[in-house]
Formats: sequence, structure tokens, C-alpha cells
Amino acid sequence: MSRENRRSITAETRARIDRRQFMAGAGAAAMAFSIVRPQAVRGSQANSKIAVGLCGCGDRGTWIAGLFMKHGGYQVVAGADYFEDKVNAFGEKLQVEPGRRYAGLSGYKKLLESKPDAIAVESPPCFHPEQAAAGVDAGVHVFLAKPVAVDVPGCRRVEESARKAAASKLCFRVDFQTRMEPNYREAVKRVQGGDIGAIISGEALYVCGPTWGGQAQFLRADPENPENRLRAWGLDRALSGDIITEQNIHALDVATWILDAHPVRAYGMCGRKGRDVGDCGDYFSVIYTFPDDLALTFHSKQYGRGVDDIGCRIYGAEGTIDTHYFGEVNIKGKAPYDGGRTDNTYQKGAERNIAAFYDSITQGDFSNATAASSVRSNLTTILGRTAAYRRSEVTWDEMMKADEKLEPNLKGLKEL
Repeated sequence: MSRENRRSITAETRARIDRRQFMAGAGAAAMAFSIVRPQAVRGSQANSKIAVGLCGCGDRGTWIAGLFMKHGGYQVVAGADYFEDKVNAFGEKLQVEPGRRYAGLSGYKKLLESKPDAIAVESPPCFHPEQAAAGVDAGVHVFLAKPVAVDVPGCRRVEESARKAAASKLCFRVDFQTRMEPNYREAVKRVQGGDIGAIISGEALYVCGPTWGGQAQFLRADPENPENRLRAWGLDRALSGDIITEQNIHALDVATWILDAHPVRAYGMCGRKGRDVGDCGDYFSVIYTFPDDLALTFHSKQYGRGVDDIGCRIYGAEGTIDTHYFGEVNIKGKAPYDGGRTDNTYQKGAERNIAAFYDSITQGDFSNATAASSVRSNLTTILGRTAAYRRSEVTWDEMMKADEKLEPNLKGLKEL
């Protein structure tokens, strides 16, 4: 359906439509709603559907697309993924017409040519900077998964894309769930207000059992097959950024958020002892030094069983902030705060980011405040990764000057 032929309905008519009936039959009912261009979406049209295209139609991407539909302010109209089976499964689930499902490495370009109002980038992390930049260049709003990039050049590109988006009156939002969780927000606000006194040191961790087991089968079957390597992207350091960047970033993002700074140097080590496929580590141990000689110790693992936690503790002269992605968030000490348990941070945080993205678009807020902090935490993981690979101290300035790029092996993959 062309944009010119999309019909608007009046507020009176819209009020007569049962919301649950619309959600159950979103594909057919979409004909009844106007899907507006980014330049036209403003507060007076807050009930219009924003047309979203999905880049990366795997399990999480399809789940995220479902949350966009659940919000009620969006219509998912297109999808792109390298693998045709994935984009078709997504299309069938979300009722996206076959002509707006695009496969191949350049599928996202065809998606952008179909002129959605916004894109959600949920592809393997190595593709994030290129796809986000292409979205901004095409004049669409960008909702970007973490990590924003796998290397320093990618982080620079994302930072530039966010600036360009703001200048072009486009929204650019990064989906870190913890930053939208109420207990986290209040606890961090209190710490930054001085409730634990002068900050002395801290620790962060991301420990879990075996991960990417479903992807391992492809490497075991034929590790030289380029499509198998891409299907197993979580086990490929150049595609994913390794576990410290792809997943552990959640814990380090909280640390840099609380400290409101990036580290000046890091020393670490990593290895692969509990996993027999891929080239990513399965543990990292890093000591970061932040300004004022503040030490933050970090540890992660993706093997074994029995302990699962994504946490951060920052110790001050008068108290401690203790945060857990799937658990308690509190402050103990002179000025305590009993925030309590988080409320399903994984899903609720994504839903809140999707809602905030909608509000920014419809209200014309193009400040794009999530980009700079997301780049900072992303670079923090890259500093720790670089130090761990080298098993030597690396400074922030050295890392930025080296501008090292991770080159994924895409040889043998089809463009379209």
C-alpha cells in the first residue's frame, strides 16, 4: 500500500474501535490508520501509527517488534535479515506482507527504500553502526539495540549518527533497559546527590551459565560455512564484540552511569576454558581505574551452573549502592534507600524505551540523550577487552588513538 493511499480516520471513529480487536487483527486493521512520515509526527497526531521496519529478525528482534505492536502507537511494516527463513518467520508472525520482507546483507537498504518512519536495529552488533547511519541518512528515526558497536570506529560512527539525527530532527534511542527501571533511576540519582558520600571503589559482575548453545550446533556442523558462522554470530568476536561487549555491557553500563565517567585505564585477562567452539572468551577479569584513582573490579563468565547475576556495587565513605538486573536495588548506609526488587527489567525496560521513543517522536524531542552514555559504556567494554586480550595495561587515550577495527569475515555471504 502506498503512503498516498493510506487513509486517516477521525478521533471519533478511532474511539469506536475496540483496541483488543485491533491488536488481534493488526494486519487488516492497519489499513484504517494513517502511518505518518517522521517530519509530520507531532503531539497533535500522537494517535497516528508510526511505521517501523525491523533490521534483524532473529528471536530478540521479532520479540522487540512484538513489543512495538503491543505499545499501540506503531505499525511494524517491514523486516530485513540476512536469512530468508528468519525474515519470513518474522513476517508471518507480525503479518508483514511478503513484498516488504528483505533478505541478504543489503536487505536493510531495500527496507529503507520502502520508506518506513523508523527502524529498530536488532541485527548482530557488528552491523549496528552501518545500519543506524543508513537510517539517519534515509531520514528515519532509529531505535538501536546495545551494544551500539563492536569497536572504536563503530562507536565514533554511532556518536556521529546521533548528532546528525538531532540536527535533522530525528530521534535516535539506545535500548538499555536498566536506565529506564524506576529503582535504578532513583538509586543512581541519590548516589549522585551524595547519599553514599565520597565514592571510594566499586565492583561489577555478569555471571551466568552456558550461553549461545543453540548457535554452537552450526559451528560444530560446518565451521567453514559462511552462513553457519553468521548464524553463530554470538560465538564470533568480530561479529559480536566478544562477551564483555555483547552482554557484559549491562553491568559496566550501570557502573559508568553511577560514576558518570569513563575509565582512564584498565588491566585484565580473559580466556576460553568452558567452551569448545567459536573464538570468544568465556570469562573476563578486569581492573578499571577511573578518575581520582577510583578502582572498579569486573568479572564475567559464561560457563558452569549455580550462579546467575548481573550486578554492580559502588562503595562510598557513607554507604553502598547495590544493584541487580534481576533482583534487589538498594542503598545501605547513612542515607538508606530500599528500592526493592526490579520489575522484570528485561521486558519492562524495553517497553519503557519503546514508549519513550514514541513520545520523543510525537513530541519533537530530538535531544537523543541516550547516545553519548551508551557510547561511553560501549567504549568501556572495549577498553577492558583490549587490556584482557593483551594481558597488559591499556589507557583510554591509547585505545582511542589506536582506533582499532574488528573486521568480520563476511566472505561468501550474499548481498541480496
